[in-house]
This record gives sequence, structure tokens and C-alpha cells, in this order.
Amino acid sequence: MRLPLLALLVSGPAHGYELKQALEALLGAAYPRPNIGQIYVTLGRLEKAGLIQGEDVEQPDRPNKRTYRITAAGRETVAAWYEAATVEPRVRDEFFMKLALAQHSGAADRTLLIRKQRRRYLHRMRELTRLAVSADRDNRIAHLLIEGAMLHLQADLEWLERCQEELE
Repeated sequence: MRLPLLALLVSGPAHGYELKQALEALLGAAYPRPNIGQIYVTLGRLEKAGLIQGEDVEQPDRPNKRTYRITAAGRETVAAWYEAATVEPRVRDEFFMKLALAQHSGAADRTLLIRKQRRRYLHRMRELTRLAVSADRDNRIAHLLIEGAMLHLQADLEWLERCQEELE
């Protein structure tokens, strides 16, 4: 959450609720909605780290609103984030750990684990398909997010088939 919030602040100052709304509008319903409490905790940490600066803005007949703006150090952090390639190997996959340890521990049947995981992936694909149909047609970012998730799920389903073939 830290880096996406910083990236949003590059375009200008905002308060926590505006940042939450911006993330939701950008990413659509396929992305888990950020918790406003998490956003404010993260903003507090970013401020302590010197990456953003907060300012209380007075509002007539309402409590003060804290608006945040990015600092030079924050801009450098965002630039470094965009510069770095993202690679997240799946070697620490929790399901694979369950699968690998099932026979050794005797606590679970590998075939049943694979079936259950397959059902979960198929259920998620159906959810994403519904989201794709109902998503704002002009929100290309949300559609790309859904498409990427679907492609990952298809690859995961193929990998499950490979696991089942190899372990039977």
C-alpha cells in the first residue's frame, strides 16, 4: 500500500479518503478495496519516514482534514520503484508447501488438495468473469487487471494438472 499511495501523491496533495477513492476508481472492483484505516496508518508511517508531509486544513463547521503532499525523498522513492523490475517467483507458494508436505506428514491427501484448489481457482475465474462483464467499459486499467488475473489462474490450473499427473 505504501508505494501506490506515494505514486498517487505525485500528481498532487490529497487526504486519505481521496486516495482510497482514487485507488478504487483506478483499479475497479477486481482489486480488493483498501481499508481506510490501513490507508491512514500507512500515511502516518510515510510521514514519519519523511516521504510525505501532512498539513491540517481547517474546515468551517467540520473537523480539520489532514492533507498530504509528497516530499523530494518520496519522489525519489517512487522513481526508484518505477525503475525496478518486479519479479515475484512462485517458489514460496503456500499451496505447493501443503502439497509437498501432505504425504510426508500424512495429514492430507494430495489428490484432494489438488481438487479443492482447482475448485477454488475455477470459482475465482467465475467471479472475475462476472466482474469483467459488469466493470466500467472505459476503465482499461481495471479490465487489464482482470485479464491478468484470469491468465494467471489459467496457468495455475495447468500447473495443477501437471502436479496431479506427476504425483499420481
